[in-house]
Amino acid sequence: MKKIGVILSGCGVYDGTEIHEAVLTLLSLDKAQAEAVCFAPDIPQRHVINHLTGEVMENETRNVLVESARIARGSIRNLKEIDAMILDGLIIPGGYGAAKNLSDYAFTGASCEVIPEVADAIMRFRQYGKPIGFLCIAPVIAAKLLGPEGVEVTIGSDPQTAADIETMGAKHVNAPVEEIIVSHGAKIVSSPAYMLGPSINDIAKGIDHLVAKVLELA
Repeated sequence: MKKIGVILSGCGVYDGTEIHEAVLTLLSLDKAQAEAVCFAPDIPQRHVINHLTGEVMENETRNVLVESARIARGSIRNLKEIDAMILDGLIIPGGYGAAKNLSDYAFTGASCEVIPEVADAIMRFRQYGKPIGFLCIAPVIAAKLLGPEGVEVTIGSDPQTAADIETMGAKHVNAPVEEIIVSHGAKIVSSPAYMLGPSINDIAKGIDHLVAKVLELA
């Protein structure tokens, strides 16, 4: 059975992992008889958003690992413990957590930085030639770290994000929600998910394709 690491960034689209994308990833892996191993960094969230109103909840703090454990039903590990040698591939769902907690792209755009735990994990998987899947906004992380290699990724068709990806050295390819872009030389796979939507049924098609390709490349 193949084992695929899944890096989460909190719980909730506006300040953490997009829950539908994470659950569909876990479901797709399970249907393919692969084992998902969830990880998250043990760090404070950048901020906490009231998902009913969209407003920042002042004076409230949450931990990315603790919140991610909600999605993983408690079966999750500190990202510092990830070992590319015992995993066959890696997938990073989207949600603003990828752009706020795993990186600071939401605040700094193309000049963003990726947190060390995430950067180290991705570069180790890259070193061992193992596939990595990026959903929704998460491809900006691939662009930042692997842009110098000229990797190809998609976030759908948003002009500003696509321009930022190109600025970071990667190549952006427009794609509909159900499709994936594979940068074969780097074994990087991406799909737009909720960067396009509009429905959970639509994004499920793209996620199924991404998971299948990651497993094929593993």
